[in-house]
Amino acid sequence: MIMNFFRKRNALVRGVWKYPVVMLNGFMRWFLRFLVSLLAIVVRPLTYVLNIKRNKKCPPPTNPILFKSATTLAMMIRNKQITSEEVVAAYIERCKEVNPYLNAIVEPRYDMALKEARCIDKMIASNDRSPEQLAKEYPLLGVPMTVKESIAVEGMSNDCGTVFPYRNPAKKDAEIVRLARAAGAIPIAVTNTPQLCMNWETYNNVTGLTMNPYDQKRTTGGSSGGESALISSAASIMGVGSDIAGSLRLPPMFTGIFGHKPTPRLLSVEGHVPDCLDPEFEEYFALGPIARYAEDLTLLLKVMRQGTGPDVPLDKPVDLTRLKFYYMNGDDSNVTDKIGPDVRKAMAKAKDYIKSTYNIEVEELKIKNIEHMWEISVRVLFNIRHVQNIYTDPEKRDQWVSVWPEVLKKMIGMSNHNFTSIAYGPVQKFFDALPKSYYKKLVSIFEEIKTDFDKALSDNAVLFFPAFPYPAHLHYRVFYRFLNCGYLTIFNALGLPVTACPQGLTDKGLPVGIQIVANKYNDHLTIAVAKEFEKAFGGWVPPNKDILNSIKTT
Repeated sequence: MIMNFFRKRNALVRGVWKYPVVMLNGFMRWFLRFLVSLLAIVVRPLTYVLNIKRNKKCPPPTNPILFKSATTLAMMIRNKQITSEEVVAAYIERCKEVNPYLNAIVEPRYDMALKEARCIDKMIASNDRSPEQLAKEYPLLGVPMTVKESIAVEGMSNDCGTVFPYRNPAKKDAEIVRLARAAGAIPIAVTNTPQLCMNWETYNNVTGLTMNPYDQKRTTGGSSGGESALISSAASIMGVGSDIAGSLRLPPMFTGIFGHKPTPRLLSVEGHVPDCLDPEFEEYFALGPIARYAEDLTLLLKVMRQGTGPDVPLDKPVDLTRLKFYYMNGDDSNVTDKIGPDVRKAMAKAKDYIKSTYNIEVEELKIKNIEHMWEISVRVLFNIRHVQNIYTDPEKRDQWVSVWPEVLKKMIGMSNHNFTSIAYGPVQKFFDALPKSYYKKLVSIFEEIKTDFDKALSDNAVLFFPAFPYPAHLHYRVFYRFLNCGYLTIFNALGLPVTACPQGLTDKGLPVGIQIVANKYNDHLTIAVAKEFEKAFGGWVPPNKDILNSIKTT
């Protein structure tokens, strides 16, 4: 009997300690939600006060040139139906008109852009190459573009929102910028980003806060918020951004345009600030296109893809009738907020269209252990080593200087760095201190989840997934809504291509959209569905059209 008692006791002890991970995980989820609730009590009232004077309306575009896609403009320039100088001048004029409302531009290059446009016009007028030959050699010939400040444009600011005592412009173009310019594109400005891209609110201590063209009181998201604000206000036709935690998807969703996070390594990340020494960095981080028109995503990807990248068939025709369609309303983590009514309508709109148009049922995708993906994605991203940050030792890139002096300087108001850039250090140290055995357990679950996604999506399916629980919120509310990053980071961790697709405006006139996801190397599927939705629902809607309507009636 005594021996049986000890056997039962040992079995019970083993059983209790077999599941500490699950118990801790559940407690931490509850604790995170509790902390966020406390933050909301403080931050939410402040957001009303801080935004009370932001009530100017960004004027809607009126120039017909601004309503044509980059694909169309390039064709018109090649065929001498319009000059590059006319197009570039129209966009420069629009930049000057809207930037006082948006604060999206870090540094313009208007004079140089006009000179480059005139040179292109002379080249087109003087050579005997056919439009078809020009299209093959220079698919973006004469078309203006903008570039996120974190991506190098030779001679332009590349400090990524960091305060420096001296100007340190980019020495050369980032690889994707070099390819775009070689294809004939003309950069006209670099656009605002949070310091070192470390926020879902586009603010830094150099350029300040970027505002949403649909409502100045509301955020553009981050970190590609300046780029998205300028494109959605029709002050840029196309641009490039970066994505380590949703930055090619959240800002486009908040501003009603298209963004695409490509399959890992399709585009080079060379020339981006911050960079990283970890060879696995490119599995989770990507540069990609942002545009008002879905067809321009394909054009930009074809131009900017690197020769050593994966074989993604961007030109492959897609028959939507042969695709499988899935949806998920979230990750079931109980950490993120549930989707609100506006996003629920956007998801239903997508599902109903596929059902009514193609008679294909959009099935709910069930993935085992998906409730762990919020934590897994955060842990996987924080496990990336040697990401450049404010603590990186300038003499030894693989080492840090001490974290705590900068934290103390911030506490007494003496730091030039933003809160999120400073917080990165203590948060990274916290994750580094957690038991490695726990991380290994998460990774084993992660591998199973990746396998399940791979089987479900294969090469013939897409997934509809919310980009955020609700449309653009008031500035600074991200500080108690940051847990909703899980809607975005899940696909960075999984390494899947995603297209941010607008689904129209809410009753309050704010853009709302969804994510369209496919398996690796199937970027053409997500973009094909985005093009279909653009035709069905209208795609980008110009901001503040009611101003034009009121002028017409008077």
